[in-house]
Amino acid sequence: MNICPTLTERSRHQKLLALALPMILSNITVPLLGLVDTAVIGHLSHAAYLGGVAVGSTIITLMLWLMGFLRMSTTALVAQGVGRRDSEQQLAILLQSSSLAVLIGALFLLLQWPIWQLAMQFNHASSEVMNYGHDYFAIRIWGAPFALLNMVLLGWLMGRQQPKAAMWQLIIANSLNIALDLLFVAGFDWNVKGAAAASVMADIASTAIAVLMVKRSAAAMGHVDWAGLWAKLRLSHFSRLLRLNRDIFIRSLFLQLTFAFITFAGASLGDTTVAANAVMLNLLLLISYALDGIAYYAEAEVGRAAGEHNYHELHATVTLAFYWSAAVALLFSLLFWLAGEQLIGLLTSIDKVIASASALLPWMIALPLLSFGCYLFDGVFIGAAKGRTMRNSMMIASLVVFVPLWYVSQPWQNHGLWLALSGFMLARSATLGGYYYLRRQQFLQE
Repeated sequence: MNICPTLTERSRHQKLLALALPMILSNITVPLLGLVDTAVIGHLSHAAYLGGVAVGSTIITLMLWLMGFLRMSTTALVAQGVGRRDSEQQLAILLQSSSLAVLIGALFLLLQWPIWQLAMQFNHASSEVMNYGHDYFAIRIWGAPFALLNMVLLGWLMGRQQPKAAMWQLIIANSLNIALDLLFVAGFDWNVKGAAAASVMADIASTAIAVLMVKRSAAAMGHVDWAGLWAKLRLSHFSRLLRLNRDIFIRSLFLQLTFAFITFAGASLGDTTVAANAVMLNLLLLISYALDGIAYYAEAEVGRAAGEHNYHELHATVTLAFYWSAAVALLFSLLFWLAGEQLIGLLTSIDKVIASASALLPWMIALPLLSFGCYLFDGVFIGAAKGRTMRNSMMIASLVVFVPLWYVSQPWQNHGLWLALSGFMLARSATLGGYYYLRRQQFLQE
């Protein structure tokens, strides 16, 4: 395939920006919400309040992150239905994924006490922090079914290439969360319980908004055979969705375990090291906001191409997304090279932490270029519903690359940890990118 025509088609660049920018903008509201949470709770009279929110929200966030397959699989299979112009499949996936989200949410509620007890086995916080953490967790867990259902609804909208609807839904919900945070915590003095209640109410409101948007989009499809759709809720019709969800779950589990290991290993090297790593991981998170937006474009367009079985569109999508991802990664590398110390100074004013984080800047300058491929090809493989390949790539990157690199580079202490992280990200990029390149001619046939 000739690359030049793809890169010179203005309409393709416009479509990429139309799909990517709304998701980038909505992603920005997530760290803003975290900053407001921290600022509001951090100005209360006891540090234990902030610690309690940190403990409780970390557990909830981990639970929801591990269920991220609900969004990914829905986007992939709905996008393929769009490509086939199969309204019935799109609505069937909506019903199946929604029922699965509600079931998992109900299990979370039923098992909330053993989940909390299990989490506390890995936590050595003070009894006061743990008490406030439980106050937060016990309220926030009631928003889990809504948060999980919301993942499905957002995934459905993204699969149908309606990113503006998803953007406004996220912006409105996070803005409401911030407003309720200020009201319940600062206004009503409900401390950690107020922060948790604000999040639950925002989850409910967010889901309600998404339901209205999905209902409007579904109505535009015309006549629907609801009797036939309800039949799709039989377990025998769930096989493909469950296989894809299983593989993406395992992939997400290994990803979370790897980053959790980085945090714990950094903590073993001292308070300054773990704080410096937290600063630099926040900068790495900044990269993901931009690259994830391009990956969302790849998910939707690759899914549509897979549904149409259109190799020209598949390769054009991957080519365009690759060059945009590479360009954005290069800009981030230049930003960290030219203004890395200034960015670190914005995140911390502690001299020892600044010095420790600044020593890691060479790794941060290299990471965008080493890792942009893993963000991009995650989107490509999600769109093609190739969860098994994603799972295998993540397991190789974690067990075959990250762990051995960390083990042999322990004499380098924290630099060894960042070497292992760099190898991990590069391995994800290389395994997924290499698989696509070698099998690109039969990629949609597998």
